[in-house]
Amino acid sequence: MKTDKQPHGHLRDLSPDRIRRNPDNPRLFFRPEEMDALMASIRRYGIQVPITVYEDDSEYVLIDGERRWRCARKLNLVRIPALIQPKPSELDNLLLMFNIHALREQWDYLTIANKLPDVIRLFSDKNDGRQPNEQDLSDITGLTRGQIRRCRLLFDLPASYRKQLEDELSLPKRLQTLSEDFFIEMERALKTVQKRVPAAVTDVNSARDALIQKFRGGTIGNITDLRKLSKIATSISNVGVRESNATRAIKDILDPSKNVGIQDVYAQQFEMRYDERKVNLSIDSVYEYLDATIESEDPATLGGDLLQRLRRLRDLIDRVLGADDAF
Repeated sequence: MKTDKQPHGHLRDLSPDRIRRNPDNPRLFFRPEEMDALMASIRRYGIQVPITVYEDDSEYVLIDGERRWRCARKLNLVRIPALIQPKPSELDNLLLMFNIHALREQWDYLTIANKLPDVIRLFSDKNDGRQPNEQDLSDITGLTRGQIRRCRLLFDLPASYRKQLEDELSLPKRLQTLSEDFFIEMERALKTVQKRVPAAVTDVNSARDALIQKFRGGTIGNITDLRKLSKIATSISNVGVRESNATRAIKDILDPSKNVGIQDVYAQQFEMRYDERKVNLSIDSVYEYLDATIESEDPATLGGDLLQRLRRLRDLIDRVLGADDAF
């Protein structure tokens, strides 16, 4: 009796109709512009890199190559090259896909965030209930610890905000306003505010809505402005700003009825305090260096360029202190 079954781990041509999508594939988005470019390449050159599948009864399930498979079906290709692997466990199935994409083009962070809880659950089941730490997750998924932290911020978002982000990421890139980076920076900033200035945020979802609204409207001009919101929150401990001043500034930023952006508030009320701190740290370094030099050797042996800079600095200090004495 003839059978088309072959040993696992071999390459063969398969009909796309005998292949089905992997239900555990984390990937959410297949952007039209990327698919069009791939389809044009396949139409011209064929599929140069085989897809990877595993056999499941009389069908094959994708492990890697869903975009190539989708394009092949649209192009009505009769056969495509496929590497057939042994059927993996549920955890191994996920980890295979994670590691493939860690080595190639990276998934969207939201894609990873939606499946990372499954990886954590399956790892725990396999290891007698032990929860994986960041290093465990990094080792088994191929992600860096920083990537894992960013994903955690996204899967900790309430479902309605994950849906907002999902809807945004499904659009062509030129039409997207919000991004994963925006939500990640927003969550970091709001966590800092809640920890350092809890009185400034009475409802975190209202704060999220205000920041999203102001970013869409251009009042917040740049994603990196959200880092300055964190600096406003930490200004109390870092540069001695009064808590009441920081609270009032953050409340203004989070008030959707006020046309107040983060950059303007930071520049007007907080930037100089941080600049002063930088100067203080620089002065301390210069003082320690010169003090050590005087103790260990003749200051006259200092390089000419350094002495010239010190003289200019002395003249500037005399002017500043002279102006200060006038008051």
